[in-house]
Amino acid sequence: MSLATRLCLLFSKNLVTATRSLQFVQRNINLDKKPTHFLSYNDIIYPVQGFDEERRPAYVCHQKCNIRYTPKKMTYVAWLIRGMSVDEAIKQLSFVLKKGGAIVKEAILEAQAMAVEHHNVEFKSNLWVAESFTSKAYTIKGKRKHKGALFGEVRYTYCHYFVRLEEGEPPKDYYKTNHKSSSELLEDWKEQMRRRKIPNSL
Repeated sequence: MSLATRLCLLFSKNLVTATRSLQFVQRNINLDKKPTHFLSYNDIIYPVQGFDEERRPAYVCHQKCNIRYTPKKMTYVAWLIRGMSVDEAIKQLSFVLKKGGAIVKEAILEAQAMAVEHHNVEFKSNLWVAESFTSKAYTIKGKRKHKGALFGEVRYTYCHYFVRLEEGEPPKDYYKTNHKSSSELLEDWKEQMRRRKIPNSL
C-alpha cells in the first residue's frame, strides 16, 4: 500500500470520527436549557409598606441566554455599565464596537420596557444598572482540518448575560471606594507628619 493511499485512509477515518463526535455532542446538549433562578426575583411579592417607612424602589431582572460569545469578552462590556443610569449606559454601549456591546444594549432596552409595562415604573429614564454580570454556558468542541492527516480542536463557547435595573438615581460611588477630597488628603498628610518621631531623641 502506497503512502498516498495510507494518508487517504487515515484522513477519511479521522473525518468520520470527528463528524460522529460532533453529532453526538449536538444530540446530547439541550440548546434550549436556560437558567431560571435569576428571573424568579421578578415574582417576589413584598409586604405592604407603612407611611413612615422608606419607599422600596422597584426593580426588574432580565437575562439573555446561550449567546455565541465568550464569557471573558462579555465580562468587560458588562462591567462597563455598572452603576450608570439607563440613558448613560445606552449611550456608552452605542460606542462599544464589539458584538457584546450590541447584545448588552438590546438586553437593557428589553429590561427597560419590562419595567414600565409589568413592574409599575412610571418613568423609563428613572432607572439605573444595579447589577450587570455574565456566566458561562455550554461549550461545544469541534474539529478543524489541518495539514495532512492532522486535526485541531475548535471550541464554540456560549455565555449568559444578566442585568438588574433599579428605580431611582444611581449612587455617586457605586464601588464604595470612598475617595477623599484634596483638603481631606492634605489634613491626613499633616497629621502623618506631626506623628513623626526621630529615633533616639527626647
